[in-house]
Amino acid sequence: MNTNAPRPTLEQVVIRNCEDKQEFEACLDLQRQVWGFNDEDLVPTRLFIVAQKIGGQVIGAFDSEKLVAFALGIPGNRNGHLYMHSHMLAVDAAYRNSGLGRRVKLYQREDALWKGIELIEWTFDPLEIKNAWLNIQRLGAIARRYTINQYGLVSSSLQGGLPTDRLTAEWWLKSKRVQAVLETGEHPAVDTEAAIEVPAEIYGWKASPTHRHEALAVQQRNRRLFVEFFDRGLAVLAYERDAHGNGKYVLGRWDEQWSYAS
Repeated sequence: MNTNAPRPTLEQVVIRNCEDKQEFEACLDLQRQVWGFNDEDLVPTRLFIVAQKIGGQVIGAFDSEKLVAFALGIPGNRNGHLYMHSHMLAVDAAYRNSGLGRRVKLYQREDALWKGIELIEWTFDPLEIKNAWLNIQRLGAIARRYTINQYGLVSSSLQGGLPTDRLTAEWWLKSKRVQAVLETGEHPAVDTEAAIEVPAEIYGWKASPTHRHEALAVQQRNRRLFVEFFDRGLAVLAYERDAHGNGKYVLGRWDEQWSYAS
């Protein structure tokens, strides 16, 4: 990618539901660009078709006719409660850090509420500082479940050959917390009980075969902490970044009643 090229503006980007097989195939191509998956790790076009037919979400962001971002959601049921599992959010490299990912998530929220769904969940790599900032601070999601090596080893270069450990983000769409974050940008005060740090160097460590062991050490340390703190009933309620790009998960108590609208 030409780093000197002007950054695209979002004024002309239209977000809507994907409508046909050609647009689903464009989602497949964007997967390859974003994650660098081998063919066996790609989510196939037929799953996008099925998701659309069973009440899921295949949402695309289009710059003119070009697909520049998408979200894939599949309806789920846990303990008798319907929710949307957002399996993928992909943004074209030229449009990253522009706010487009957040715009797609907000469209996803409105679509879920229209369908009568009040919870969207998705998983993300706890080592990804930018993703954590978007999920926790910019959208108001919380996290209180940690899965070790969820997908096994995958071909994506973004994973850096590490186990696919994942946090589960819970986005309670009608909660006071989410409404406050989206309307004012302010978070309710957190009574901090624990914190987990991610160094800014993590991206370089994951990408470098000679330093990957340092990324693995951070992952293993943080894995132990997440499991311990979640077992104690804590939840990730905030995320901080400092001037050097280091990240920090802030954990406290989550009252289940806060998940719902007042």
